[in-house]
Amino acid sequence: MRWHPTHAQIRAICVAAVLLAVAVLFRRPDAAVFGLPLAFLAGWGRFFRPRERPEVHTELDADVLFEGQATTYRLRVPDGVDPDIDLIVAALPRTAWFQYDPPQASIAEPVSNGEVTLEVGVRSKRWGLRSLERPTVTATSAVGAYRIQVTSVESQAVTTLPLREGFEAVDAVPRPAGLVGLHRSRRPGEGTELAGVRPFRTGDRLRRINWAVSARTRELHVTSTWSDRDTEVVIMVDTGGEIGVSEGIDGRSSSLDTAVRAAAAVAEHYLRNGDRVRLIDTGSLFRGVRSGSGRAHLRRILDTLVHADRRGRQQDEEQLARRNRVRSDSLVLVLSPLLRPVMLGYIVTLVHSGCTVIAIDTLPPDITSILEPEAHDVRSWPLAWRLRLLERRRDLDRLSDLGVPTVPWRGSGTLDEVLRDAARLSAAPRIRS
Repeated sequence: MRWHPTHAQIRAICVAAVLLAVAVLFRRPDAAVFGLPLAFLAGWGRFFRPRERPEVHTELDADVLFEGQATTYRLRVPDGVDPDIDLIVAALPRTAWFQYDPPQASIAEPVSNGEVTLEVGVRSKRWGLRSLERPTVTATSAVGAYRIQVTSVESQAVTTLPLREGFEAVDAVPRPAGLVGLHRSRRPGEGTELAGVRPFRTGDRLRRINWAVSARTRELHVTSTWSDRDTEVVIMVDTGGEIGVSEGIDGRSSSLDTAVRAAAAVAEHYLRNGDRVRLIDTGSLFRGVRSGSGRAHLRRILDTLVHADRRGRQQDEEQLARRNRVRSDSLVLVLSPLLRPVMLGYIVTLVHSGCTVIAIDTLPPDITSILEPEAHDVRSWPLAWRLRLLERRRDLDRLSDLGVPTVPWRGSGTLDEVLRDAARLSAAPRIRS
């Protein structure tokens, strides 16, 4: 790549040549007065033409963001740049779901002694894994006579994790198991929540002795506690389709947006409480996260959610049951618009296997205004959609008869009522026939 004359340099040479020729041939000194300055500028630009090609290095302040967060895309021209270079202009190709500052995503910086740095603010508006295209950097010489275009070596990848909403839920979890969580069990044992004071029994630990009560009653008493237990929470994300319009974090959300963001929020909540969380993606035969706990496990779940794609290979009901075996004492949260018969059938299978299943409806509330009919189908499409919604309502009623509650996602507090009901039902004594 070489330095090429700009249009301004070519115009200056041509106009100066024409004016000087007119001055000599027609003896017009006024033409020479106008032509000599242009000839001087053309000669000046030619004499101070740069010889070296500048090097450009790109970097991001952060390549992992949450939705709505911003970072700085920085281009650096290191020290030792040709002193005849006067200006460096960088233009960043605009990529979907990114907002730039300045809005035109281009910036110019004069070259002075030392390193040249150009910065563009980039804000991510939607979860996913995307790349910022390589910027086009143009360097110009003095008086804008020559220029050269330099392209950076590689593009920068940005991972946008789903926005973790401030989700909270009650501590009532049906059928907790294990001894490492923060949920109170219905059984006394080693834990942190006080259950009461009772007389000493054989086998009680000495450190549990309540000396104040023992001294007052002159009999040994111990402080009893409820055991702390965890549960396995299975989050199933239905990526079999995307209903609605996605406008990023600042606009409307599609069913897939709601499912992914809700899955991230629910996973963070239960992992923070010490439970074990498992993620199942119905749009992939291999993608998913096994049951685990801790902050590192949360990052694995978020990294998996950014790859959720409605165009993935969908599993049928048999594949879901064979590849995703769920324990009978698990709490299964199904995030779905509840339109596919495959998902409805698998929910019924989970209920019959003994799992506690809660269906979280991710269908956008303004779906009737989003799904506008096409011009050639004005009459049939609204009626067909209304019939489909009626069929969906019938399916949800059948799930309710099986004991599967359906709640629309509303952020914090979405699951409080259904979790209390599920915990109450699991704690109730069973009548044996």
